[in-house]
Formats: sequence, C-alpha cells, structure tokens
Amino acid sequence: MADPIVLSREEPALMDHARVSRLFAELGPEAAGAVVTRALEELAVRLARLGRLRRQGDMAYLRKTARGLAAIADELGMAALARVALDVTACVDTGDDVALAAVLSRLERLGERSLPAIREEAARRG
Repeated sequence: MADPIVLSREEPALMDHARVSRLFAELGPEAAGAVVTRALEELAVRLARLGRLRRQGDMAYLRKTARGLAAIADELGMAALARVALDVTACVDTGDDVALAAVLSRLERLGERSLPAIREEAARRG
C-alpha cells in the first residue's frame, strides 16, 4: 500500500505587480490608494458573505457573490484569488457540496493572505 499524500494548506498570495503599477500610474497615488482600499473592503465583505450564503443554502446569490469577488480580484491583479473564486462558481454549477466546502475553505485561506499583500503593495506605492 502506498503512503498517503499530504496536501499543503499553504498557498502563496500571487499578485500581478504590473497591474498594480499601472493602476497607480493611471490614477496617481492618492486616487489609486482609495480605489484599492474600497476594493479590499468589498472583497472582505464578499469573502465573509460566502460562508453565510452556503449555510443558508442560497446558491444563486453565493454564485453571484463569488463571480463579483473574482472580477474585483482580477482587476487588482490577484489572479489566484480570482481563479479560486471562479472555482466556487463551478462547484455551485455542478451541485458538488463537498467540493464547494473545500473550495470555500481554500478561498478563505487565500483571501487571508491576499488582502494584506495587496494592501502592503498599495501602501508601498502610495
């Protein structure tokens, strides 16, 4: 019998630094900082909402919330967070509740790493 595979729960917060740079170049430090702050607040709200929606069984709104989260994350250059949020929508679409629970947990862990990373990047530029 083969040894079990141990999966790591650690996943780095991947960020497209070029996208953040463009945002600051286009809008200037003050306006870009404000945009990033508002986007991070919205991401945090959406991340918190997802678990509640799953517990309530509101899959349609959960899917919509995850798609919106993906769009915001993508705009900020947070590719991994955006991709995992879209994985949530795929789990909803297939009706796989076990996979949904796992992917939501992954999204939460990744969000805990990604939001501070982009906040630090914005502070460094602003």
